[in-house]
Amino acid sequence: MNELPRRGAAISICCVVLCCCVAVAVRAQQADDSVARLNGEVAAQGGEFKIRVGVDSVLVPVVVRDAHGRAVGDLTQKDFALFDQDKPVVISGFSVQKRAVGAQLAPSVERSAGAVAPNGAVSAPTTSPVPTTTPDSVKNAPTATAAVSAALPERFIVFLFDDMHFDPGDLLRIKTVATKMLGQSVGESDMAAVVTTSGTSSGLTRDRAVLQGAVEKLTSHPLYQHDSHACPNIGVYEADLIVNKHNVQALEAAEQAYSFCAHVGGTDGGAGAGGGQMPGSSVGEDMSARMVRFAATQTLEIGDRDVAVTLSTVKEFVQRMGKLPGQQHTLILVSPGFVTVTPNSMREKSEVLNLAARANVTISALDARGLYTTNLDASERGGASTRDLMTGETQQYHSETMNMSENVMSELANGTGGTFFHNSNDLEGGFKSLARAPEYVYLLEMSLEKVRFDGAFHRLKVKIDRDNLKVEFRHGYVAPQSPPKQKK
Repeated sequence: MNELPRRGAAISICCVVLCCCVAVAVRAQQADDSVARLNGEVAAQGGEFKIRVGVDSVLVPVVVRDAHGRAVGDLTQKDFALFDQDKPVVISGFSVQKRAVGAQLAPSVERSAGAVAPNGAVSAPTTSPVPTTTPDSVKNAPTATAAVSAALPERFIVFLFDDMHFDPGDLLRIKTVATKMLGQSVGESDMAAVVTTSGTSSGLTRDRAVLQGAVEKLTSHPLYQHDSHACPNIGVYEADLIVNKHNVQALEAAEQAYSFCAHVGGTDGGAGAGGGQMPGSSVGEDMSARMVRFAATQTLEIGDRDVAVTLSTVKEFVQRMGKLPGQQHTLILVSPGFVTVTPNSMREKSEVLNLAARANVTISALDARGLYTTNLDASERGGASTRDLMTGETQQYHSETMNMSENVMSELANGTGGTFFHNSNDLEGGFKSLARAPEYVYLLEMSLEKVRFDGAFHRLKVKIDRDNLKVEFRHGYVAPQSPPKQKK
């Protein structure tokens, strides 16, 4: 139980370190008057595009791409139609964010510490990018624009590794790929950090060796781990069916699985075609159902805590990144995914999307499983009741869980203008592509004035009045919850 306070403190320290690293890097390279001038330029270039809204509205970031995957930036408010629960709603606010495409990818051959720079000096790995002009011209003709450009990173990129959910095989593969690709994903003028959901951080830096060292130190830190050998063995997806959706089929299947694994049914604890309990069972139907419901409730509570801790880490870094200067802030989530189907987890996701839209942060994601299979392997299959052998329900629930685990990454990416790389073993190509934010992001604002504050999930849909274009947007939000009435 002491793990959560320690972990929370670690995350807070990591976030403070991120902001401190930026402050030190900027102050070391420019005077205070340059900072003031820089802030004025950033506000003039991008401030007018940002909608300032409160909790009485929802922001819907939208990315529109042509047939070649290029972001389209010439649409107006009249081209969009927004739907809440399949009903058209008024777009109360509209803006366009023109985000930088990003610096050119770094050369494949990196300069190591002590490498010789073009001017003959020895360059440290933490120095500014090598000037593109000759040393004399830099010394004799300095400009305010050049000084500001050298001081301010073109992009801030945070690589968030979900070490709370990696299995050993995924982690080893990701470490190998990430160590190799970080040098090509992070440009010379970028600042980046490697952080984890368990609370470790490299700090923001331009030194790729530091980033690669942080990746090499990654280990698995499962805070809440499902016991696949529990009796009954109920996952989050199945537990949600039983407790929240009152699915009779899922309940009956879990009861028969419990009778089998607890060795309390007839010869095999299985069920007949009618789904009833086998004759001779020493456990009554009511007791079996109570055991299953209790186990399902526990699974949901643990799953909700797991999601809350993971997404609170994402929110913390999104919030900190929103305070950084510049226009392009990208958080790259590297994770095998986790199931977010309960009302609490849906609310957590909605809060992350709301915060990212207001903070101008793009979240991209990479499924660490690569090209995965949904079939149970021998270690996961275990025994099976007669009912399960006939219906294959355990395999079905496992497949649904594997597929639904990636939904959280897809929703975070689509809902912030990011990219979701999945279902592919080309993880190197995935790392390359995720660092590039879309050039244009449309922000649609929807008022919540007529929405009931009941905490319900609302489906969103965006349509555009133009053919042959692909639209990426957040697919829903959770309505605010009215505070409970005070008892008189």
